[in-house]
Amino acid sequence: MPIVTYFRAIKIMGAYITSFGTSLPEYQVSQKNLARFMSTNLELDEIKIKEMEVLFRASGIETRHTVLKDYSAEKGDFSFFPNTKGLEPFPSVSSRMKVFRKEALKLSLDASWKCIGSSSVNSISHLITVSCTGMYAPGLDFDLVKSLGLPHSVKRTSINFMGCYAAFNALKLANDICKANIGAKVLIASVELCSIHFQKDDDVDTMLANALFGDGAASMIVEGEATNSVNLKIENFHCDLMIEGEQEMTWGIGDHGFEMTLSTYIPDLIKKGVKSLIDNLLKTLELDSSQIQHFAIHPGGKKILEVIEAELNISKEDNKHAYQIMKNCGNMSSPTILFVLERIFVALEEKDKNANILGLAFGPGLTLESMILKVS
Repeated sequence: MPIVTYFRAIKIMGAYITSFGTSLPEYQVSQKNLARFMSTNLELDEIKIKEMEVLFRASGIETRHTVLKDYSAEKGDFSFFPNTKGLEPFPSVSSRMKVFRKEALKLSLDASWKCIGSSSVNSISHLITVSCTGMYAPGLDFDLVKSLGLPHSVKRTSINFMGCYAAFNALKLANDICKANIGAKVLIASVELCSIHFQKDDDVDTMLANALFGDGAASMIVEGEATNSVNLKIENFHCDLMIEGEQEMTWGIGDHGFEMTLSTYIPDLIKKGVKSLIDNLLKTLELDSSQIQHFAIHPGGKKILEVIEAELNISKEDNKHAYQIMKNCGNMSSPTILFVLERIFVALEEKDKNANILGLAFGPGLTLESMILKVS
């Protein structure tokens, strides 16, 4: 075969997000009621209560969802936390993981079925699960194979303990899988139950975490060919680390649940690094900022969104999907960016073909993640 003909015969493979599915727990709690629960059960003095109430009001969050009914119940009716002064003895890691194993599967199943729709589960070749709020083995991936009826030969990968940017790594892996395997169809299932890790410390970092995080699950299908009238083609990624922020956002396992450090300096660090992060990403595709039509920014907090808007010279209207998810759901860690992307995805029309979407998320490290998706 002549060499020119040979190269023409090679199919250039890509990766496309073709569907989304999201799921929220049944218990929806207002910020006002969550503040009341925490001020009562943390046994705070008046100064600390006022500090906490300021954090809650300034968060930009109106409601969050949780798998625990206790947050909207009165003491005496708690089913997870002890009905005692100070919630003592405070729930152990083991008790929290029992809740995770039961509830994470429910949410992941709901999101995954919405994502799969009428497609055959037998067509799914790979499964990637994402979570940083619970782990067990055989794990969520194993339980999803059984519950969804996936082929036992499905190739499974779990991405654990990477925080709010973890869905980017799932997408990177799905991108590589689809480009390397003709006919690959990857199901990504991301789920976080942040509310089961409520901590009693009254320091600012802990109160900030208590003011932001909620529960939720999101799934996606990524495959090697576009299958709908509108799809999202994965173009490229770029990651950066701000080592000076290593201790400003951390996530560790303590005796009474997973413990977060969430410093108030994080927006300042993101401000320092986000412009060069995006510039480096755009260079790989020979794009400039004027060629970005849509923004999918992880709503890690109101201040973070405002810093990014200032650095990118975009408006709150440009960033409206992030604000809407933050307002209604809070920060759900890894699935949150997928909730934002889903809102963009369902609003797209044929006229949006070839538009570029900039995605951003941040997590422990301090890790800065970015990507470009193209509407196709």
